[in-house]
Amino acid sequence: MAIYDFTDNSLNKVEITTFNAEGILERQHLQLAIKHQIEVVAPNCLVISEEFSEWSESKRRIDLLAIDKQGNLVVIELKRTESGEHMELQALRYSAMVSTLTFSRAIEIYQKYLTSISSEENAESNLLEFLDWEEPQEDDFALDVRVVLVSANFSKELTTSVMWLNQRNLDIRCVRLIPYKYQNQILLDVQQIIPLPLVSSNKCSTARF
Repeated sequence: MAIYDFTDNSLNKVEITTFNAEGILERQHLQLAIKHQIEVVAPNCLVISEEFSEWSESKRRIDLLAIDKQGNLVVIELKRTESGEHMELQALRYSAMVSTLTFSRAIEIYQKYLTSISSEENAESNLLEFLDWEEPQEDDFALDVRVVLVSANFSKELTTSVMWLNQRNLDIRCVRLIPYKYQNQILLDVQQIIPLPLVSSNKCSTARF
């Protein structure tokens, strides 16, 4: 669907663009913006790590690692491409790798992240408050791992795979970011395309970049 500027009782189509054409980079721009406003792609989540890679025998990195209000881990992968480029396979690997994460280990990871962004906040206090827990509950932590894939677009191959995995009770969401250029501003049309918005409580939104 197109976006229009409505001025003086006239509709003017806002032109679609690409991240590449606008010089918007994946890590330096998109990831930086999204980690500070994670609710745009993953409502009710708290980012606890960026470029997470603390496992042995692997150099792979999770773009953003978060926790939701139920204490589940959320793996968030970002691409600025038009196809998603096998994001679902990467995310499944990462989900398996973090699936055994304990609450105490999550606190260590989160504290390291807070230090990296020059925050003096206490990781354990923040996380307990976010989860509305009075004390750590290891048995209720990380019972599941959710996945959020964020890209300029997704190939048919990828969306078919994600829908098949969702039918088998994996929680994988695809969020599409469509960039538009209007009066030297970049606008992002944020659309959750899997599951369909009618099925999910998450709503589509438009953001300025």
